[in-house]
Amino acid sequence: MRMKAQVTIVGLGPGAADSVTRQTLDAINSSQHRYVRTMRHPSAFLVGDATSFDDEYEKHEKSEDVYRAIAEKLKTEAEKHRAILYAVPGSPLVLEQTVQHLLHDESIETVLISAMSFLDVAWQVLRIDPVDAGVRLIDGHRFARLAAGESGPLLVAQCHANWVLSEIKLAHESATGDEPVVILHHLGLKDQQVVTTTWKEMDRTVEPDHLTSIYIPKLANSIAGEMTQLHGLARTLREQCPWDKAQTHKSLVRYLIEETYEVVDAITSLDPNDESSDEKLIEELGDLLYQVEFHAIIAEQQGRFSIADVARSIHDKLVRRHPHVFGDFEAETPDAVASNWESLKKQERDKTNAKTVFEGVAKSAPSLMYSTKLQKRAAELGFDWPNKTGASEKIAEELRELVRAIDSAGAPDEIPLELGDVLFSVVNLSRHIGVDAESALRSAAEKFRRRFEAVVALAQRRDLQLEKCTLAQLDALWDEVKKADKK
Repeated sequence: MRMKAQVTIVGLGPGAADSVTRQTLDAINSSQHRYVRTMRHPSAFLVGDATSFDDEYEKHEKSEDVYRAIAEKLKTEAEKHRAILYAVPGSPLVLEQTVQHLLHDESIETVLISAMSFLDVAWQVLRIDPVDAGVRLIDGHRFARLAAGESGPLLVAQCHANWVLSEIKLAHESATGDEPVVILHHLGLKDQQVVTTTWKEMDRTVEPDHLTSIYIPKLANSIAGEMTQLHGLARTLREQCPWDKAQTHKSLVRYLIEETYEVVDAITSLDPNDESSDEKLIEELGDLLYQVEFHAIIAEQQGRFSIADVARSIHDKLVRRHPHVFGDFEAETPDAVASNWESLKKQERDKTNAKTVFEGVAKSAPSLMYSTKLQKRAAELGFDWPNKTGASEKIAEELRELVRAIDSAGAPDEIPLELGDVLFSVVNLSRHIGVDAESALRSAAEKFRRRFEAVVALAQRRDLQLEKCTLAQLDALWDEVKKADKK
């Protein structure tokens, strides 16, 4: 009977070369075929001429696939050479999925050589007994799920990047930001850092790498939250659903617009006296929220930004734009708040050295909104009527030009341009009288829809066919409905 191929697994300790045991060094020196999971570890050089699996991290999107691929290659090499050595950072039994794959493979024989892990140094610098304190060890990549319901103490490993720390922050929705956090960086090395900071600042204090962990002594509230679950779901769908995988920022634009309009419809349909009308708004807001999550997940996979960056950006902007709440600026009325908001926006634009005066005005906005934004920006530089009179007279002037263009039957594009000037002038007047043109036109359209539906219903009750009614009959029906419509 042929003996199983053997894999001897050793750990390279927390980082310092003098933390590697003599037994591990003897195993390395006596092995002819050596493999190391990654050379990105301070004591990896001790393995000597070894094959690294660092390239596997570039081949796979998910870490689970990386570790599975490494384990399969190790198994192949073990069967080829009959005996190999595999070295991993830290201890083989602490956060080493490749080792777990090997241990559960009955086709090969595994020999484990114990090693010091980063945990040993962590307990030393923290001066705590982990058993007595009841510390739970958490993988930073799965923090939201593994830490659900926990309030500490927690030791969080695999905090190798700012986006990991940002996601950990996002997972605790009820955090005040002042909760203490201890960052453990390069433990046991000459540049070791043990920094006490806060929940708010944890991803801004140290530039993390694969030798970074955090210790959370105690949180006022346990970690949980539907936002975290949604974020995890969005990531799962992006990784496993063929349709989600195929989407891009551009392909999702139509859905973002559709969901936004559906939210507006749900708001319009709200009934202050009927709480059940909230359900539709909850559903539509959820659809819109998922669009935000979807875009953030795509960016996260591209290594550009995460949902935590989105949340931090709007948080910081709102704080910055509300000095009357978070500073010493005084604003007692909504108008004063709005005026200062616009002033702060202008100051921020001036600091960014905008290429054009209209930078930041969304070209994809609805035409009435787009026109209003352009006019407001021009008005900031003094290009505006002094009052509503000039704006009103401009409408009359543009109407006359439109009539002349229609009567003269000029160039094909002249009439649309003149009609556009009329609409643009109407927007200008609406701005001067403090009425949002977009909302005003929508209200008018909704009023027409409501009244014309009533006209159709009235005609049906009287056995009238609208298509065959005279103009006088139609006017009579409309006037009757209009009188009954008090809105």
